[in-house]
Amino acid sequence: MSQRIEDYALIGDLHTAALISRTGSLDWSCFPRFDSAAAFAAILGDETHGSWQLGPLGDGTPPAPATRRRYVGDTLALESTWVTSGGTLRITDFMPPSEDQTHTPHVVRIVEAVSGRVTVRSRLRPRFDYGLVRPRIVPVGERHVLVAGPDALWLDTPAPTAVFDGVLCSDFTVSEGDRVTFTLTYRDSHQAPPAVISPEGALARTLAYWEQWAAQCTYHGAYREAVMRSLITLKALTYAPTGGIVAAPTTSLPEDIGGSRNWDYRYCWLRDAAITLSSLLRTGYREEARDWAAWLLRAVAGDPNRLQIMYGITGKRRLPESELAHLPGHLDSRPVRIGNEAAHQLQLDVYGEVTDALDRARQAGLGVDETAADLQIALVEWLEQHWHEPDEGIWEVRGPRRHFVHSKVMAWAAVDRTVKLIESGAAHGPLERWRGLREAIHRDVCAKGYDPKRNTFTQSYGSAELDASLLLIPQMGFLPPDDKRVIGTIEAVQRELATPDGFVLRYPTAGDDEGVDGLEGDEGAFLACSFWLADDLAMIGRIDEARELFERLLALRNDVGLLAEEWDGRRKEQVGNFPQAFSHVALIDTATALERAAAAVPSPRADGARALNPAGRNR
Repeated sequence: MSQRIEDYALIGDLHTAALISRTGSLDWSCFPRFDSAAAFAAILGDETHGSWQLGPLGDGTPPAPATRRRYVGDTLALESTWVTSGGTLRITDFMPPSEDQTHTPHVVRIVEAVSGRVTVRSRLRPRFDYGLVRPRIVPVGERHVLVAGPDALWLDTPAPTAVFDGVLCSDFTVSEGDRVTFTLTYRDSHQAPPAVISPEGALARTLAYWEQWAAQCTYHGAYREAVMRSLITLKALTYAPTGGIVAAPTTSLPEDIGGSRNWDYRYCWLRDAAITLSSLLRTGYREEARDWAAWLLRAVAGDPNRLQIMYGITGKRRLPESELAHLPGHLDSRPVRIGNEAAHQLQLDVYGEVTDALDRARQAGLGVDETAADLQIALVEWLEQHWHEPDEGIWEVRGPRRHFVHSKVMAWAAVDRTVKLIESGAAHGPLERWRGLREAIHRDVCAKGYDPKRNTFTQSYGSAELDASLLLIPQMGFLPPDDKRVIGTIEAVQRELATPDGFVLRYPTAGDDEGVDGLEGDEGAFLACSFWLADDLAMIGRIDEARELFERLLALRNDVGLLAEEWDGRRKEQVGNFPQAFSHVALIDTATALERAAAAVPSPRADGARALNPAGRNR
């Protein structure tokens, strides 16, 4: 497909999601869950791999992009509008949300002539099992069912519909005020036909659901529009039955166009827990934070000595990785992968993120019980024996294990949070021994992970490279923001990892050679890391610089406010899986950090002196 990654918009129902392009083509969706096989996979190939084109009929040229798009208020209902020579056409796309375990997925598309007369074309061609299986199309009364093996999709529409070469085709004309609806419903093929729903009623319920959910937001700062859209995106990436949040609803959208850095992100990463919990709590979403904490406990509790970095949306442990050779990949970016073998890597930083998440949940009164404290003790007991080992680190390198500085810092955080837990009386453990362990890890990092000549921490012990994860050192409380080593590290990252447009790479890559991550090729600026830099700049008092960087990052969002994983400064476009939860969580955190930093700035008094704003305090 010629569409850029950022040309897509998201709709979803809290069980799965779909991506719709500027031209009105639904090019990605998995049924019935995020991690199911895709029935529409054109984004990883072409229209023959599953697509649903709906829009104004042109003159034989490729479908035209919508003149404008928007979400309807604070909802996940997408409006695409085309202004044509004959009139103005609007299509509203949505998936009715439900938190019910027995939810039936529907994609609803409502076509409306706003003015004049417009001829519309629909071409529906699902291809099950990631574009591999062409369904049989059977008319059933006024309905059509597309069935193959265990899967079936039912189409309900009043539009005249014919079948041609495995495609459901509809061409029709609408005049001002006309509305024509399409509803596509997933059903296991052995089940009875799904009930026909009212598209207009479903739209009303969908708008009401999202408006009521958005009304709970307690953030009313200068960046509310961006924060609210990011929160809605996080909610849309939530698998409601378990509370797990997928990193993205897609697989194999490339970090390097034409390259092999293509991964499956339809799973739940433990390290997302701490920052996601923080973001949800700061903005008033306690129920979602509680569900996420509960998912975390269920996923980890079974065997804390074999902690994984990620799990399936239900807490599943086995996520075997394979390649789909029949798909050419987005803009010929191969291979297309499903599953993720990084699930079984050793990443010591996860222990810190899990304990930090449990600590935040406990402080917020989310009802984590004594079993959570027992889990935390068990995690640190394991970490006490293994923290000194090399690992694959936060970025899941597929090269040799190293002593990554960030991993050691997060091991320190795990011990620090657990020491404080024991000090509070909420758990029992070897307090003095673990106080000593905390100090030993701190000394080790400062002695082996710090370059005094350059005044910066480094990516790993003995290395000269930098790593953007070092920006988390002050945010985790390892060192205070005003420590000269922290300031030196921030400035070194700006100097050595910033791209020409000022955004931040995760670490240096090696182009055609194999780099520290064991992969060939390069990648774009990592958006979460760029937000971390803005956080750090605010923490050290460079608030104007932080705000300027944050606003340039906001400008990278697409026309409906969504962000992928990375920004390719050469191609000037978003790259990586889309939309990316990590990017949107980081956006929320930076917006709230800037609010706190601004509140802590001394304000002028009438006598010319400076007074501290009583609402502000250092982070």
